[in-house]
Amino acid sequence: MLLIVNVIIFAVYWLSTMEIYFPPTVANVISSDFTMKPSDVVHGQRLYTLVTSMFMHADWLHLLGNMLFLYIFGDNVEDVFGHLGYLAFYITCGLAAAFSHILSLYFSLTYPVDFSTGVVGASGAISGVLGAYLILFPKARILTWVVYFILPIPAVIFLGFWFVMQWFYGLFEIGSKIAYWAHIGGFVAGMLLALAFGLKRKKARMARLLR
Repeated sequence: MLLIVNVIIFAVYWLSTMEIYFPPTVANVISSDFTMKPSDVVHGQRLYTLVTSMFMHADWLHLLGNMLFLYIFGDNVEDVFGHLGYLAFYITCGLAAAFSHILSLYFSLTYPVDFSTGVVGASGAISGVLGAYLILFPKARILTWVVYFILPIPAVIFLGFWFVMQWFYGLFEIGSKIAYWAHIGGFVAGMLLALAFGLKRKKARMARLLR
């Protein structure tokens, strides 16, 4: 359902920008009313955008990249947390990612810092899924395209490398239009939630399956 909702919302937005089936005003409303702006949040305004922005994307590449990671890693994490638990987990990681991004603006080395720049995307919430997967399934093999080959790489290496790269990009402000600190915050939140609740639920689930 998360995949479907994300795709539908972006499809409506994109069709509106192309003036296909929907007038361009629809895209304008989606962009202006549901994008999370740090300046609004720090002043306690439009707090609902902390959630709505998780279901918006900048372009097709942004959407497809996020949905690919959600498709690969999400189902296993959902099996552990259960459907409603997974939804709560997903939203919580997204919120942690948003607040991490806002906090990073206060300590940014790039000046001037623009708190009015909108943020969209499921990347923060999905980063939480990756963090939980690292804790819950560290030895799982991830089929990964490496140069000319597809290799089964352990999740702890694949996701560990991904996490280190987010720190690198975030610290050195590489690709500053991407909210890398949101990725980091979401990932850490996912790890902590998996440690606090996921491992116990995984053990209980395995015990039920072995009965």
